[in-house]
Amino acid sequence: MAPTGFEFVVILAMLLNLVPPILVVIVCVLAIRWFIRQERAAKDPEAVKVRRSLGEVLRSHRERCHMTQEFVAQQVGVSRQAVSKWEQGASEPSTTNLVKLARIFDVDPADLMREVEG
Repeated sequence: MAPTGFEFVVILAMLLNLVPPILVVIVCVLAIRWFIRQERAAKDPEAVKVRRSLGEVLRSHRERCHMTQEFVAQQVGVSRQAVSKWEQGASEPSTTNLVKLARIFDVDPADLMREVEG
């Protein structure tokens, strides 16, 4: 026999007494945040950022700045082929070169990495 509404509330209250109140609050906050994100995504699909590979991010910034691979390579101090490999995902720039790229593209290095798929 299924519990009535009152019995369900009593059972739920008994279970909540076993769970620390802070855990209940944390779960509620996480659920609310998830719900808000879902609503925002449903209303404005562009509000959800699309994550991209490092190569895609580097290429989009280079093209946004109207720079050639050759120009970027000269500024960083590497070959054009190295820049091409970074953009294709065949290799990745060193941390030092990544910071140089961010400066060339006038972007904070941390912001540049936030665009990259984790």
